[in-house]
Amino acid sequence: MIPNRPRYAARLNAFKRKGDTVAEMLAAAGRVGGLSAADLNYPDHFAAHDPATLSRLLADQGLTLNGLAMRYYTEEGFKLGAFTHPDPTVRRAAIDLTKRGIDACAAMGGSQMTLWMGQDGFDYSFQADYARMWDDTISALTEVADHNPAIDIAVEYKPNEPRAHALMPDMATTLLALSEVSRPNTGVTLDFAHMLYAGEMPAKAAMLAARHSRILGLHLNDGYGKRDDGLIAGSVHPVQTIELLVALHRLGYAGIIYFDTFPDQSGLDPAEEARTNIRLTDRLLDIAALLADDAALAAAQARQDAATATTLVMAALLRA
Repeated sequence: MIPNRPRYAARLNAFKRKGDTVAEMLAAAGRVGGLSAADLNYPDHFAAHDPATLSRLLADQGLTLNGLAMRYYTEEGFKLGAFTHPDPTVRRAAIDLTKRGIDACAAMGGSQMTLWMGQDGFDYSFQADYARMWDDTISALTEVADHNPAIDIAVEYKPNEPRAHALMPDMATTLLALSEVSRPNTGVTLDFAHMLYAGEMPAKAAMLAARHSRILGLHLNDGYGKRDDGLIAGSVHPVQTIELLVALHRLGYAGIIYFDTFPDQSGLDPAEEARTNIRLTDRLLDIAALLADDAALAAAQARQDAATATTLVMAALLRA
């Protein structure tokens, strides 16, 4: 068993029933058992509560704040883009909204803001001035990173949805942008399902993030590689999940594991789905810890011996 088990968080909106308040969602998450943290979305989870109240609601459930995540879809005006919108007034509104979110995060004692810029992209050829979009995004990321250097800014990339093409669709593009931003409080949030349908091998993407930036978060889930399915961790790609966990173990990642899964889309009981995520991830982490220190596996990887490596990994997995 791993001696220092990572802390777990779950997608708060997974626990939302029609008409539920943020307090009721936090209470449902608190009843799961095994969750120790939560992420809040800004601004939607702050519509009825100030930061002090939300801090108290978290504490009431024995939860700590993992961080905040910006949600630009709450604003109708950002449909054409937030940081990439052609109207500078709208871009300014997006930047200022993000700064207010960073302030709220700091007021709650948090240390990280996650940016998923789903509206920043394009749908048609000749729709966008790509250079302008890029410049506007770099400028915006730089400004929000400088707003409070004590708060980490994590970019969560995704190939598409809702836009047909996202400006930050994959690890390489994200790292290129962060190299231009060049701020020490920036980094990447890894989302397993996003990496799959970006056509990436998650463990390789993690290596690149650690080499050229910082891994600030891990969203664990699964899917079939065609969209953001948000399935239970390890349910479709257990081998790739273990490889990612081995890579993170070797890289010394010690952050929270956040289950970005969608039980609400198919009517699953969210508490039982969260417990299943925890049970399976506990076991996958144990396997990953053993494999990370396995000399025979390391030797097989060094000589690119896929047959031996696969035999060792499957032996460990099938004994689970």
